[in-house]
Amino acid sequence: MIRTRITSSMAKVFPDSHIDDFAPLTTISALRGERVSIQLLHEYEADDKPLPWGGARVPLTTAGELFRYATMRRVAYVPVNKTLLQHQTDDNYERTAPGMFPDVLQPLYYGGKVTLTSDMIGATWIDFELPQDLAAGDYTLTMYVEDTNPGGYGKSEESTLCVTVIDAVLPKIDFRFTQWFHADCLANYYNVEVWSDEHFRIVENFVHTAVHGGINMLLTPVFTPPLDTAVGGERRTTQLVGVRLDKDTYTFDFSLLDRWIDMCDRQGIEYLEISHFFTQWGAAHAPKIMATVDGTYQQIFGWQTDATGDEYVRFLRTFLTALLAHLKARGDDRRCIFHVSDEPGLAHLEQYRAARAVISDLLEGYTIMDALSKFEFYETGAVDHPIPSNNHIAPFLEAGIPDLWTYYCVSQALLVSNRYHSMPACRNRSIGMQLFKYNIKGFLHWGYNFYNNQNSGDPINPYVEQSADFAFPGGDAFSVYPAMDGTALESMRFVVFHEALQDMRAMKLAEGLTDHDTVVAAIEEVFGRTLTFDTCAKSADMILRIRERVNRIISDHLVK
Repeated sequence: MIRTRITSSMAKVFPDSHIDDFAPLTTISALRGERVSIQLLHEYEADDKPLPWGGARVPLTTAGELFRYATMRRVAYVPVNKTLLQHQTDDNYERTAPGMFPDVLQPLYYGGKVTLTSDMIGATWIDFELPQDLAAGDYTLTMYVEDTNPGGYGKSEESTLCVTVIDAVLPKIDFRFTQWFHADCLANYYNVEVWSDEHFRIVENFVHTAVHGGINMLLTPVFTPPLDTAVGGERRTTQLVGVRLDKDTYTFDFSLLDRWIDMCDRQGIEYLEISHFFTQWGAAHAPKIMATVDGTYQQIFGWQTDATGDEYVRFLRTFLTALLAHLKARGDDRRCIFHVSDEPGLAHLEQYRAARAVISDLLEGYTIMDALSKFEFYETGAVDHPIPSNNHIAPFLEAGIPDLWTYYCVSQALLVSNRYHSMPACRNRSIGMQLFKYNIKGFLHWGYNFYNNQNSGDPINPYVEQSADFAFPGGDAFSVYPAMDGTALESMRFVVFHEALQDMRAMKLAEGLTDHDTVVAAIEEVFGRTLTFDTCAKSADMILRIRERVNRIISDHLVK
């Protein structure tokens, strides 16, 4: 007997799961212009007709108007050998043992059929991209699988979902989202030359998927980003700006940078995040910078360079002056944000201040922001726009810092939202209501496609190695997978985070129809407690009920 069941996008369906482990999803509401994601589970219960050793491929039959807007993918498993950060765990983890975890969303095989096996459940991921001009109302979706071959395995029961489309468009809001884009990892994985036509084709494909997932700011490597690089080591050169040094004169070629920005424009990237001008974890050195020196291409700055040494200061100020002039001529300077150094600690405060002083006068009126979690950096004026992690954000919130951002990465393992494989998807999606309550203006994550091991010692295969060679909990280093054709495959974690952003946008719409406190009170009434960054939902049902409550506020006020 074939069984099917519709369930939410937050269900993690493991190889040893069974269909009755998951609550059926029968109704859901959404706004026009929203991407709605669900899963259809399919399982074969053996009776007197066993499946062949290779399983059975059966077509998925659908009915309902919304299927014209649907994309279907299979949920595939990946091996996760490290699930936790140094054995840190709380009571809101899904599974902590190493194993096979559902994550990568792949095209359906065999011309769109699903595979039934006698020993494992399957899941088909279905996205509905609702048009902004879709008529409001109730839409019924029906799905079943059926083996129509002579002597086949029969037909499953029909699974039905009612989607209520509310007569309002999911609004665009003033929110910035960046996940650091690692161009060198794509060149390594696909074995192409950096900034060749083929590399640019692949990069643009990955940017396209990034934008589809809500990313609107892109890390732009004017120089090879000094991120996740061992001291004394280096990453493959991805420098977009050409540098020449003839005798004592620096000149710059911005043609590759122009090509990058034009690509960003085509794909809908709104903001450019200029790569860091000093090394990570301390701002002590210069990034790797390559130049043609009297006709010879060579490295001129790097780990051997003191961040505030005379020659690097001269170079950096000359470069930044030329860069700003070029960006102004293009009309792009005001869409840029700038970085000094990533994640400096308190011991680096004075060095960070000295490094910032090298460029601060040239960047007066522009935004300089960095990921850091020590309040002293803001308190002393070392940084005007801090990006604290979500487990260190409390003092920054108490200070009432305007336009505050937040981030998480490998270290945010207890209580707060993150996207480890081992965490339930509802914990991932909880970030949306948290961002809304605290009026957060931007979110940063370091790993859109980091396909290296720790400190970029070696490239890795993301389909085999989820933890950067045991360095990070699986799910931390990347959110998309490289397809054979040079496109990016989304992960479940990436789509669920996008759903969190959609939740936040819906909450903003409800806020505009009422007020902020009313929406927060409604969320917390369903949540059953005060919402903070270290209180996350523990069930998919909780997230769905909160979102339904927000949607009801919207629909009720549209009627009035």
